[in-house]
Amino acid sequence: MEQRWTRRSVMAAGAAAAALSACAHHPLARPALGGVRRIRPELDELIAADAVVEEIGDGYTWAEGPIWVRGHGFLLFNDVPGNTMYEWNESSGVTRFMHPSGYAGTDTSFLREGGANGMNIDRSGRLLIADSGNRCIARYDFGRRRREVLVDRFEGKRFNSPNDVITHRNGAIYFTDPPYGLAGIEASPLRETPWMGVYRLDPSGAIAMVDDKLSFPNGIAFSPDYGTLYVSCSDPRRPIIMAYSLDDGGVPTSSRVFFNAAPLMADDAPGLPDGMTIDYKGNLFASGPGGIMIISPDGVLLGMITAGAGRPIANCKFGEDGKTLFLTAQHKVARVRTLTHWI
Repeated sequence: MEQRWTRRSVMAAGAAAAALSACAHHPLARPALGGVRRIRPELDELIAADAVVEEIGDGYTWAEGPIWVRGHGFLLFNDVPGNTMYEWNESSGVTRFMHPSGYAGTDTSFLREGGANGMNIDRSGRLLIADSGNRCIARYDFGRRRREVLVDRFEGKRFNSPNDVITHRNGAIYFTDPPYGLAGIEASPLRETPWMGVYRLDPSGAIAMVDDKLSFPNGIAFSPDYGTLYVSCSDPRRPIIMAYSLDDGGVPTSSRVFFNAAPLMADDAPGLPDGMTIDYKGNLFASGPGGIMIISPDGVLLGMITAGAGRPIANCKFGEDGKTLFLTAQHKVARVRTLTHWI
């Protein structure tokens, strides 16, 4: 879930860090990063006043797609340009889980980012992967160590580069498809669709369009009752989070702008609406200018989580006992304890 205009300014620093190290700090060495900024007093119910944002990994070109795998007790995340998926747990720190995480060919000239990006766990405990490099949604079975392509086309046309993915309680899969993975981005000659879509893959295998009007759709999340689908738009000309009302079958019935992040944009607040997650009360934890925006269910900004000056946060997900929020922040991975928990 990339941020086109801000990422270019930080890629060089990330590449330099990657050259130094592609592994985490030892679990006992946990530098503090950034902190929590309170905007409304309601934030005190979500994060303690003394909460610490602690680094758990470093040395990635652009860290993305964190997901906690409950059945196995570890975190997975991606270095998208590095085409590698990593595993983290408390005792061992970071180890390499999958390489390549995406495109495995030798000719990468047509790609800007060949690796996997956003991830999710389906109802059967399998890993869903927004595979930017292979331009598809894939699924990985942990037990069988087998990976398969679920879908790579809509109406016969190849996707751009799927970016983030989530599963509805009825088994339907929703995902976003901006062209960030392609060399040239929206100007890539390999694009087969004139739009950047938000899609729904039904358990039957049928695929439908949710929205083809967003510019650079990115992160994606559901409300606790699965009645609302949230989609971030990482276009600096329209940095918003959309909300789609869903019927009982998960089909969109209407849409609206849920949050406008434009007033937060500033030279010292890198980032755009990107990856997101939600707690059991419906509070949205969403990437935005300056870090993770914490937004109430009625669209009020309660506070921000930062990962250090000048460092954008691309994505976040709850994990461990459900009260730890994991953050992917440029070439670092971090976590912060909260007073709330995921769905």
